[in-house]
Amino acid sequence: MSVHDEFRAPLVTMVRSAGRICRRVQSELCAADSVDKEDRSPVTVADLAGQALISHLLAEAYPDLPLVGEEDSTPLRADPALLASVIDRVRTEWPDADEEAVLTAIDRGSAEGGATGRYFTLDPIDGTKGFLRGDQYAVALALVEDGVPAVGVLGCPNLPHPSGEKGLVLVAVLGGGTMTLPLDGEATEGPLCRVSDRTDSEAIRMCESVEAAHTAQGDSATVAGELGIHAKPVRIDSQAKYAVLALGDAEIYLRIPTNPRRREKIWDHAAGSIVVTEAGGSVTDLDGKALDFGQGRTLAVNRGIVASNGHVHDRVVHALRVIA
Repeated sequence: MSVHDEFRAPLVTMVRSAGRICRRVQSELCAADSVDKEDRSPVTVADLAGQALISHLLAEAYPDLPLVGEEDSTPLRADPALLASVIDRVRTEWPDADEEAVLTAIDRGSAEGGATGRYFTLDPIDGTKGFLRGDQYAVALALVEDGVPAVGVLGCPNLPHPSGEKGLVLVAVLGGGTMTLPLDGEATEGPLCRVSDRTDSEAIRMCESVEAAHTAQGDSATVAGELGIHAKPVRIDSQAKYAVLALGDAEIYLRIPTNPRRREKIWDHAAGSIVVTEAGGSVTDLDGKALDFGQGRTLAVNRGIVASNGHVHDRVVHALRVIA
């Protein structure tokens, strides 16, 4: 048993709870439920409600561990109607939530992380644009220890469980593998999943972001050509790409920055990366360097992301030299 195994069940329960909120909001989404952050990316009541809920639950269970979260309360303090909507959603899972408690919980996610000790990192909805389109998104929560993800939970409400049931949770514990669970239900243990063993270029499947702003799709096509891959990439939102890889339904995921100065946020990759590695895959940056989650709120010393089933990883990193 892993020394981190005690975190598995509580974190799965938290992600499931937030996932229920997200499902309800996505099914009822209307224009009043979204605003634009300063960088013009959409943020919904589900992002804010999800961070408030999980932050509150983490504070109750692990009061001494900080949280590095994506959201802050700025949109809510500027929009009373949005705040009221968020509180209304949060109360479906946290009945006695009030205005001050919700704002405090959201802003608890302002920690900076670092290279020593433990902290959590959370993206309450990874893939917000996909969420708004009614497509794929993920609730992504991870425990990071000394700069390395030790537990990761991905809740993917729109991905099918292997049983065919809609809604999937993948939970990985360092040294303990990656378990597959339904989003609904109470089980916190399930069968282990494994990456695929495909190595033939004719059979390899690549996935990448739907949003062209998130990855250089032309460069990805160049790399695919270098590898002899002719199949069109599967474009899917969010860390659901990591889930697809861990389940063996794709072999490569590339995230090639459109801006060479861009650095990835840790909450966008912590949970997904351990889900893939514990399923037998590999995750590095584009130069083949291990991802360093101990640099603060970004992967400051890494450039882009390449994840694979492990069997083809060296080939992919080598092929990336054509766009260096």
